[in-house]
Amino acid sequence: MKKLKLGLVGCGKMMATHVSGVKLVDNVEIVAVCDILIENAKEFAEQFGGNPKIYTNYRDMVDDVDAIMIALPHDLHFECGMFFAQHNKHILMEKPLANTEEECIKLIEECEKRNLKLMCAYPVPYKPGVVKLKELIDSGEYGEIIQFSAWTEQLTGSNITFDDPLNRHWLLTNRLGGGQLFSHGCHYIDIMLWFLGEPVTGAHVGTRNGTPWMLREGTSAVVMKFENGAIGYHGATWGARGTRLGYDFQIQTEKGLLEYEFDNDEIRLYNGSGEHVPQGHNESHSYTVLWKHSLVSGEHANKQTQHEIKHFVECVLEDKEPMTSGRMALQSLRIIWALYNAEQNNTMADLRGLGFGAVKH
Repeated sequence: MKKLKLGLVGCGKMMATHVSGVKLVDNVEIVAVCDILIENAKEFAEQFGGNPKIYTNYRDMVDDVDAIMIALPHDLHFECGMFFAQHNKHILMEKPLANTEEECIKLIEECEKRNLKLMCAYPVPYKPGVVKLKELIDSGEYGEIIQFSAWTEQLTGSNITFDDPLNRHWLLTNRLGGGQLFSHGCHYIDIMLWFLGEPVTGAHVGTRNGTPWMLREGTSAVVMKFENGAIGYHGATWGARGTRLGYDFQIQTEKGLLEYEFDNDEIRLYNGSGEHVPQGHNESHSYTVLWKHSLVSGEHANKQTQHEIKHFVECVLEDKEPMTSGRMALQSLRIIWALYNAEQNNTMADLRGLGFGAVKH
Protein backbone atom coordinates (compact mmCIF):
# COMPACT_ATOMS: atom_id res chain seq x y z
CA MET A 1 0.00 0.00 0.00
CA LYS A 2 1.36 3.38 -1.01
CA LYS A 3 1.83 5.76 1.91
CA LEU A 4 1.94 9.53 1.93
CA LYS A 5 5.10 10.94 3.47
CA LEU A 6 3.80 13.63 5.79
CA GLY A 7 5.69 16.23 7.81
CA LEU A 8 4.43 18.13 10.86
CA VAL A 9 5.21 21.80 11.43
CA GLY A 10 4.38 23.21 14.85
CA CYS A 11 4.38 20.60 17.62
CA GLY A 12 2.08 22.25 20.15
CA LYS A 13 -1.31 21.47 21.66
CA MET A 14 -3.19 22.07 18.41
CA MET A 15 -1.04 19.59 16.51
CA ALA A 16 -1.48 17.05 19.31
CA THR A 17 -5.17 16.57 18.48
CA HIS A 18 -4.33 15.99 14.83
CA VAL A 19 -1.56 13.53 15.68
CA SER A 20 -4.05 11.43 17.64
CA GLY A 21 -5.93 11.07 14.34
CA VAL A 22 -2.83 10.35 12.25
CA LYS A 23 -2.21 7.25 14.34
CA LEU A 24 -5.56 5.85 13.16
CA VAL A 25 -4.84 6.28 9.43
CA ASP A 26 -2.98 3.47 7.64
CA ASN A 27 -1.81 5.08 4.40
CA VAL A 28 0.22 7.92 5.89
CA GLU A 29 3.70 7.96 7.41
CA ILE A 30 5.08 10.75 9.59
CA VAL A 31 8.62 11.19 8.28
CA ALA A 32 9.59 14.58 9.77
CA VAL A 33 8.56 16.84 12.63
CA CYS A 34 9.49 20.46 13.25
CA ASP A 35 9.21 22.94 16.09
CA ILE A 36 11.37 25.89 17.13
CA LEU A 37 11.56 24.15 20.53
CA ILE A 38 13.45 20.95 19.80
CA GLU A 39 12.03 19.33 22.95
CA ASN A 40 8.53 19.58 21.48
CA ALA A 41 9.66 18.06 18.18
CA LYS A 42 11.40 15.20 19.98
CA GLU A 43 8.28 14.48 22.03
CA PHE A 44 6.19 14.19 18.87
CA ALA A 45 8.81 12.02 17.14
CA GLU A 46 8.76 9.62 20.08
CA GLN A 47 5.04 9.05 19.52
CA PHE A 48 6.00 7.49 16.18
CA GLY A 49 8.77 5.32 17.54
CA GLY A 50 11.40 8.03 17.19
CA ASN A 51 11.58 7.38 13.45
CA PRO A 52 10.66 10.84 12.06
CA LYS A 53 13.53 13.24 11.46
CA ILE A 54 13.59 16.18 13.83
CA TYR A 55 13.98 19.80 12.73
CA THR A 56 13.79 23.28 14.24
CA ASN A 57 13.57 25.01 10.82
CA TYR A 58 10.81 23.81 8.50
CA ARG A 59 12.80 24.79 5.41
CA ASP A 60 15.26 22.00 6.17
CA MET A 61 12.62 19.25 6.00
CA VAL A 62 11.24 20.04 2.55
CA ASP A 63 13.06 17.23 0.71
CA ASP A 64 11.77 14.58 3.13
CA VAL A 65 8.04 15.04 2.58
CA ASP A 66 5.27 14.69 -0.01
CA ALA A 67 2.89 16.80 2.07
CA ILE A 68 2.89 18.95 5.16
CA MET A 69 0.52 19.57 8.05
CA ILE A 70 0.90 23.09 9.47
CA ALA A 71 -0.26 24.08 12.97
CA LEU A 72 1.58 27.34 13.59
CA PRO A 73 0.35 30.68 14.97
CA HIS A 74 -2.16 32.11 12.51
CA ASP A 75 0.08 34.89 11.24
CA LEU A 76 2.69 32.34 10.11
CA HIS A 77 0.30 30.21 8.03
CA PHE A 78 0.83 32.16 4.83
CA GLU A 79 4.62 32.33 4.89
CA CYS A 80 5.02 28.65 5.76
CA GLY A 81 2.30 27.53 3.33
CA MET A 82 3.79 29.49 0.44
CA PHE A 83 7.23 28.01 1.08
CA PHE A 84 5.95 24.46 0.79
CA ALA A 85 3.64 25.27 -2.12
CA GLN A 86 6.57 26.75 -4.05
CA HIS A 87 8.42 23.50 -3.40
CA ASN A 88 5.48 21.45 -4.75
CA LYS A 89 4.25 19.99 -1.46
CA HIS A 90 0.59 19.35 -0.65
CA ILE A 91 -0.71 21.25 2.38
CA LEU A 92 -3.10 20.47 5.23
CA MET A 93 -3.44 23.83 7.01
CA GLU A 94 -4.82 24.27 10.49
CA LYS A 95 -7.65 26.80 10.52
CA PRO A 96 -7.92 29.62 9.68
CA LEU A 97 -6.31 29.36 6.24
CA ALA A 98 -4.54 32.73 6.66
CA ASN A 99 -5.11 36.06 8.39
CA THR A 100 -6.09 38.14 5.35
CA GLU A 101 -8.05 37.62 2.16
CA GLU A 102 -5.04 38.61 0.08
CA GLU A 103 -2.90 35.95 1.74
CA CYS A 104 -5.61 33.31 1.30
CA ILE A 105 -6.00 34.06 -2.40
CA LYS A 106 -2.25 34.05 -3.08
CA LEU A 107 -1.84 30.70 -1.34
CA ILE A 108 -4.86 29.20 -3.13
CA GLU A 109 -3.69 30.39 -6.54
CA GLU A 110 -0.14 29.14 -5.97
CA CYS A 111 -1.43 25.66 -5.12
CA GLU A 112 -3.87 25.61 -8.02
CA LYS A 113 -1.14 26.67 -10.45
CA ARG A 114 0.97 23.71 -9.33
CA ASN A 115 -1.94 21.21 -9.05
CA LEU A 116 -1.34 20.83 -5.32
CA LYS A 117 -3.95 19.88 -2.73
CA LEU A 118 -4.61 22.68 -0.26
CA MET A 119 -7.01 21.64 2.47
CA CYS A 120 -8.09 23.47 5.61
CA ALA A 121 -8.12 21.30 8.73
CA TYR A 122 -11.82 21.55 9.59
CA PRO A 123 -12.47 18.19 11.31
CA VAL A 124 -16.19 18.78 12.03
CA PRO A 125 -17.70 18.03 8.56
CA TYR A 126 -15.81 14.73 8.46
CA LYS A 127 -17.12 13.45 11.81
CA PRO A 128 -19.42 10.45 11.17
CA GLY A 129 -22.15 11.99 13.33
CA VAL A 130 -22.15 15.25 11.38
CA VAL A 131 -22.10 13.35 8.07
CA LYS A 132 -25.10 11.32 9.26
CA LEU A 133 -26.90 14.48 10.43
CA LYS A 134 -26.46 15.99 6.96
CA GLU A 135 -27.79 12.79 5.36
CA LEU A 136 -30.89 12.93 7.57
CA ILE A 137 -31.56 16.55 6.64
CA ASP A 138 -30.95 15.92 2.92
CA SER A 139 -33.35 12.97 2.94
CA GLY A 140 -36.25 15.40 3.27
CA GLU A 141 -37.87 13.17 5.89
CA TYR A 142 -37.87 15.93 8.48
CA GLY A 143 -38.98 18.78 6.23
CA GLU A 144 -37.34 22.15 5.75
CA ILE A 145 -34.90 23.62 8.24
CA ILE A 146 -36.34 26.44 10.33
CA GLN A 147 -33.26 27.19 12.42
CA PHE A 148 -29.79 25.73 12.86
CA SER A 149 -28.08 26.52 16.19
CA ALA A 150 -24.44 25.65 16.85
CA TRP A 151 -23.16 25.97 20.42
CA THR A 152 -19.56 25.76 21.63
CA GLU A 153 -18.57 26.41 25.23
CA GLN A 154 -15.01 26.09 26.50
CA LEU A 155 -12.39 27.84 28.62
CA THR A 156 -9.43 28.94 26.50
CA GLY A 157 -6.41 31.00 27.49
CA SER A 158 -7.36 31.86 31.07
CA ASN A 159 -4.13 30.34 32.42
CA ILE A 160 -1.95 32.51 30.15
CA THR A 161 -1.05 35.68 32.02
CA PHE A 162 1.72 37.83 30.57
CA ASP A 163 1.75 41.43 31.77
CA ASP A 164 4.26 42.54 29.15
CA PRO A 165 2.29 43.07 25.89
CA LEU A 166 5.41 42.27 23.84
CA ASN A 167 5.63 38.83 25.41
CA ARG A 168 1.97 37.86 25.52
CA HIS A 169 1.08 34.43 24.20
CA TRP A 170 0.37 34.70 20.46
CA LEU A 171 -3.17 33.37 20.97
CA LEU A 172 -4.07 36.54 22.87
CA THR A 173 -2.63 39.12 20.47
CA ASN A 174 -3.24 40.48 16.99
CA ARG A 175 -1.35 37.44 15.68
CA LEU A 176 -4.65 35.60 16.17
CA GLY A 177 -6.15 37.56 13.27
CA GLY A 178 -9.38 38.30 15.12
CA GLY A 179 -11.19 37.03 18.17
CA GLN A 180 -13.02 33.86 19.13
CA LEU A 181 -15.25 34.03 16.04
CA PHE A 182 -12.33 34.18 13.60
CA SER A 183 -10.17 31.59 15.33
CA HIS A 184 -12.81 29.04 16.29
CA GLY A 185 -16.14 30.15 14.89
CA CYS A 186 -14.89 29.61 11.34
CA HIS A 187 -15.58 25.88 11.90
CA TYR A 188 -19.27 26.54 12.48
CA ILE A 189 -19.81 29.23 9.88
CA ASP A 190 -18.48 26.63 7.42
CA ILE A 191 -20.92 24.03 8.76
CA MET A 192 -23.91 26.38 8.50
CA LEU A 193 -23.02 27.14 4.87
CA TRP A 194 -22.94 23.41 4.18
CA PHE A 195 -26.33 22.79 5.80
CA LEU A 196 -28.17 26.00 4.91
CA GLY A 197 -26.74 27.22 1.60
CA GLU A 198 -26.23 30.80 0.48
CA PRO A 199 -26.32 33.50 3.21
CA VAL A 200 -28.15 36.78 2.66
CA THR A 201 -27.63 38.92 5.73
CA GLY A 202 -26.32 38.64 9.27
CA ALA A 203 -24.92 40.24 12.38
CA HIS A 204 -22.26 39.55 14.98
CA VAL A 205 -21.84 40.80 18.53
CA GLY A 206 -18.86 39.98 20.70
CA THR A 207 -17.62 40.79 24.18
CA ARG A 208 -14.49 40.48 26.31
CA ASN A 209 -16.60 40.07 29.45
CA GLY A 210 -15.27 37.07 31.33
CA THR A 211 -12.25 36.78 29.01
CA PRO A 212 -10.10 39.83 29.91
CA TRP A 213 -7.00 38.05 28.61
CA MET A 214 -8.36 38.33 25.06
CA LEU A 215 -7.43 41.31 22.89
CA ARG A 216 -10.70 40.92 20.95
CA GLU A 217 -13.95 39.09 21.71
CA GLY A 218 -13.78 35.92 23.77
CA THR A 219 -17.54 35.37 23.55
CA SER A 220 -19.43 35.64 20.31
CA ALA A 221 -22.92 35.42 18.87
CA VAL A 222 -23.76 35.29 15.15
CA VAL A 223 -27.14 35.20 13.46
CA MET A 224 -27.56 34.84 9.70
CA LYS A 225 -30.50 34.51 7.33
CA PHE A 226 -30.20 32.33 4.24
CA GLU A 227 -31.78 32.41 0.78
CA ASN A 228 -34.04 29.49 1.69
CA GLY A 229 -35.44 31.44 4.66
CA ALA A 230 -33.64 29.41 7.32
CA ILE A 231 -31.93 31.12 10.25
CA GLY A 232 -28.46 30.12 11.41
CA TYR A 233 -27.21 30.94 14.88
CA HIS A 234 -23.78 30.38 16.42
CA GLY A 235 -23.22 31.05 20.11
CA ALA A 236 -19.77 30.47 21.55
CA THR A 237 -17.50 31.39 24.43
CA TRP A 238 -13.91 30.88 25.49
CA GLY A 239 -14.89 31.90 29.01
CA ALA A 240 -17.05 28.95 30.10
CA ARG A 241 -16.40 28.08 33.76
CA GLY A 242 -19.11 25.46 33.44
CA THR A 243 -21.17 23.98 30.65
CA ARG A 244 -24.17 21.81 29.97
CA LEU A 245 -24.28 21.83 26.17
CA GLY A 246 -20.54 21.77 25.51
CA TYR A 247 -20.44 21.36 21.72
CA ASP A 248 -23.93 20.85 20.38
CA PHE A 249 -25.94 21.28 17.15
CA GLN A 250 -29.72 21.78 17.27
CA ILE A 251 -31.74 21.88 14.04
CA GLN A 252 -35.40 22.85 14.25
CA THR A 253 -37.26 21.39 11.27
CA GLU A 254 -40.89 21.13 10.23
CA LYS A 255 -41.07 17.64 11.78
CA GLY A 256 -39.13 18.10 15.01
CA LEU A 257 -35.78 18.99 16.55
CA LEU A 258 -32.68 17.10 15.44
CA GLU A 259 -29.82 17.40 17.92
CA TYR A 260 -26.22 16.25 17.58
CA GLU A 261 -24.36 16.19 20.89
CA PHE A 262 -20.60 16.00 20.38
CA ASP A 263 -19.59 14.52 23.76
CA ASN A 264 -22.00 11.58 23.48
CA ASP A 265 -21.55 11.40 19.70
CA GLU A 266 -25.29 10.93 19.39
CA ILE A 267 -28.12 12.21 17.16
CA ARG A 268 -31.54 12.59 18.77
CA LEU A 269 -34.97 13.45 17.44
CA TYR A 270 -37.32 15.44 19.65
CA ASN A 271 -40.83 15.46 18.19
CA GLY A 272 -43.35 15.97 20.94
CA SER A 273 -46.64 17.78 20.48
CA GLY A 274 -44.88 21.04 19.69
CA GLU A 275 -47.69 22.96 21.40
CA HIS A 276 -46.94 25.39 24.21
CA VAL A 277 -47.03 23.53 27.52
CA PRO A 278 -46.57 24.73 31.12
CA GLN A 279 -42.98 24.81 32.40
CA GLY A 280 -41.96 21.47 33.83
CA HIS A 281 -44.15 19.41 31.48
CA ASN A 282 -41.83 16.69 30.15
CA GLU A 283 -43.81 15.20 27.26
CA SER A 284 -42.19 17.48 24.69
CA HIS A 285 -38.69 16.64 26.00
CA SER A 286 -38.81 12.93 25.15
CA TYR A 287 -36.56 11.87 22.31
CA THR A 288 -35.54 9.03 20.05
CA VAL A 289 -31.88 8.19 19.45
CA LEU A 290 -31.44 8.07 15.67
CA TRP A 291 -27.70 7.40 15.57
CA LYS A 292 -24.96 6.54 18.05
CA HIS A 293 -21.23 6.20 17.44
CA SER A 294 -18.98 4.02 19.58
CA LEU A 295 -15.45 5.40 19.87
CA VAL A 296 -12.54 3.13 19.03
CA SER A 297 -9.31 2.98 21.01
CA GLY A 298 -7.25 6.13 20.56
CA GLU A 299 -10.13 8.12 19.06
CA HIS A 300 -10.60 11.67 20.35
CA ALA A 301 -14.25 12.10 21.36
CA ASN A 302 -14.74 15.64 20.06
CA LYS A 303 -12.20 16.07 17.26
CA GLN A 304 -12.04 12.64 15.57
CA THR A 305 -9.35 14.06 13.29
CA GLN A 306 -8.62 10.71 11.65
CA HIS A 307 -11.53 11.23 9.25
CA GLU A 308 -10.21 14.62 8.12
CA ILE A 309 -6.65 13.30 7.73
CA LYS A 310 -7.81 10.20 5.87
CA HIS A 311 -9.68 12.43 3.42
CA PHE A 312 -6.61 14.61 2.85
CA VAL A 313 -4.39 11.60 2.22
CA GLU A 314 -6.91 10.10 -0.23
CA CYS A 315 -7.20 13.41 -2.08
CA VAL A 316 -3.43 13.54 -2.55
CA LEU A 317 -2.97 9.89 -3.51
CA GLU A 318 -6.06 9.75 -5.75
CA ASP A 319 -5.90 13.32 -7.11
CA LYS A 320 -9.28 14.42 -5.75
CA GLU A 321 -10.44 17.86 -4.63
CA PRO A 322 -10.68 18.19 -0.83
CA MET A 323 -14.14 18.94 0.56
CA THR A 324 -12.67 21.69 2.75
CA SER A 325 -10.37 23.06 0.07
CA GLY A 326 -8.71 26.45 0.23
CA ARG A 327 -11.52 28.05 -1.77
CA MET A 328 -14.18 26.46 0.44
CA ALA A 329 -12.37 27.68 3.57
CA LEU A 330 -12.17 31.22 2.19
CA GLN A 331 -15.98 31.43 2.16
CA SER A 332 -16.36 31.26 5.93
CA LEU A 333 -13.55 33.77 6.45
CA ARG A 334 -15.08 36.26 4.00
CA ILE A 335 -18.35 36.05 5.89
CA ILE A 336 -16.60 36.56 9.25
CA TRP A 337 -14.74 39.61 7.95
CA ALA A 338 -18.04 41.04 6.66
CA LEU A 339 -19.69 40.40 10.03
CA TYR A 340 -16.81 42.11 11.87
CA ASN A 341 -17.00 45.16 9.57
CA ALA A 342 -20.76 45.47 10.02
CA GLU A 343 -20.39 45.21 13.79
CA GLN A 344 -17.92 48.11 13.79
CA ASN A 345 -20.38 50.17 11.74
CA ASN A 346 -23.44 49.17 13.79
CA THR A 347 -25.17 47.74 10.72
CA MET A 348 -26.33 44.40 9.37
CA ALA A 349 -23.85 42.64 7.10
CA ASP A 350 -24.74 42.11 3.44
CA LEU A 351 -23.59 38.52 2.88
CA ARG A 352 -24.97 38.04 -0.63
CA GLY A 353 -22.40 36.51 -2.95
CA LEU A 354 -19.82 35.82 -0.23
CA GLY A 355 -20.70 32.13 -0.19
CA PHE A 356 -20.31 31.96 -3.99
CA GLY A 357 -22.61 28.95 -4.21
CA ALA A 358 -22.21 27.87 -0.58
CA VAL A 359 -20.16 24.97 0.71
CA LYS A 360 -20.49 21.75 -1.33
CA HIS A 361 -18.78 19.21 0.96
